[in-house]
Amino acid sequence: MVNQLNQAANTSIKTQLNGVFQLQRNSFLNSPTESIHERKAHLNSLKNLLTENRDAIVEAICKDYGNRSKFETLFAEIVVVTDDIKTTLKKLKKWMKVQRRHVDKMLYFGAKNRVIPQPIGVVGLIVPWNFPINLSFSGLTAVFAAGNRAMVKMSENSIHLSRLLIALVPKYFKPEKLQFFEESGAVGIEFSQIPFDHLMFTGSGATGKKVMASAAKNLTPVTLELGGKCPAIIDPEYPMGKAVERILFVKQFNAGQICTTVDYVFVYESQTKDFITEARKWVKLHVPDIACEDYTSIIDERSFIRLEKLIKDAQEKGARVINLCSQGADLNTKKFPVTLVLDTTDEMQITNRETFGPILMVKAYKEPQEVINYVNNHDRPLALYPFSKNKQLLNLYIDRIMSGGVTVNDALFHVAQHDIPFGGIGGSGMGHYHGYEGFLTFSKMRPVFYQANISSVKYLYPPYGDFAKNVINFLTKLKS
Repeated sequence: MVNQLNQAANTSIKTQLNGVFQLQRNSFLNSPTESIHERKAHLNSLKNLLTENRDAIVEAICKDYGNRSKFETLFAEIVVVTDDIKTTLKKLKKWMKVQRRHVDKMLYFGAKNRVIPQPIGVVGLIVPWNFPINLSFSGLTAVFAAGNRAMVKMSENSIHLSRLLIALVPKYFKPEKLQFFEESGAVGIEFSQIPFDHLMFTGSGATGKKVMASAAKNLTPVTLELGGKCPAIIDPEYPMGKAVERILFVKQFNAGQICTTVDYVFVYESQTKDFITEARKWVKLHVPDIACEDYTSIIDERSFIRLEKLIKDAQEKGARVINLCSQGADLNTKKFPVTLVLDTTDEMQITNRETFGPILMVKAYKEPQEVINYVNNHDRPLALYPFSKNKQLLNLYIDRIMSGGVTVNDALFHVAQHDIPFGGIGGSGMGHYHGYEGFLTFSKMRPVFYQANISSVKYLYPPYGDFAKNVINFLTKLKS
């Protein structure tokens, strides 16, 4: 009986999703191109949705977390996204321009080559819970700039926000342009099986592989923004206090629940004590009370327990664990203290999986090559954070360690830049969005060749006589 009910529910979800997809698909086929005025109107509607409902959005996200710092929501979700939309509005006309390309005048005299940016159709977005507005609306900014329709599937951990957006979106968009969906247990599976014209997923590598496998059945192209263990590297000549404050600000932000946070840091072997001392001072000053509203909770009990198990496993296998806060972990509030883990080994769980919490693994090193070898022996990270004033050393790390992106002498902030692409490589993902690269991702850069009224190729038609043979011999020598 239970199985029958589940099957009926799944059938209903599939019918609903496919119905919306067909509605948007038909809308696109009936009106496949949007003018710059239409695109700007949609982008302004996105911005208005956020600004006109800011307080309700902030409160909904806070409820989903149990406690989410309002400052962090305003900074990372509202400010960053609205600024991204404003930047896109300014540059959209340039992005949409038809591009002139070179043509071989000897073979195609009088002809023209053009590249026309065109919408691709209906785009699906699967959004995680950690930055639900940022990761949905930044994607939608690129999708709408390119002139597409969109369906957005939210996380099961974003129930309050999902329901709010589902109620708000119809006030700003027609259903054939944009619809949001709440995760009820089976939506994600069905959603990834829809034959979208592009599917963007943000989340874990394990889930990303399943999404990609589902998309492959429809030959749907994917953009995967995954996680990974992002390293920071502190040059022994770089001011330790400055490095610590920048790394720990990012580490405590959203309680470390960021795919591009610093997962572990390389500290020169003779400076680990200095690092710990500076870390204690910074946390005492800036995170004095993890029970306060400014410090974000871990998203759910399962994630909280996972972090506790990571610490326990590391301790049992010989790691040194330092709680930098004056309070311990509290399951009731889901508050977890900023914690350092030193003397780790490859057998520990913490070295083999993304921590996704306020836990920072500290690794000692002697030579830059040690760092390069260690990082390159693991999945390519989503981000790399070298701290140094030595340009030669910075270039060594950037050249020898491949990552999705890089922030030099800080962490995280390359993600907030609107004029550079964001995306992973290898185990940390594929594809880009943000800025012009986001516009390209969701556009078909369509090559169009306009033949001249008189074509010189006409003289090369079969049967191939002496003239044609002489011409092809001449071209063979000329083009070699």
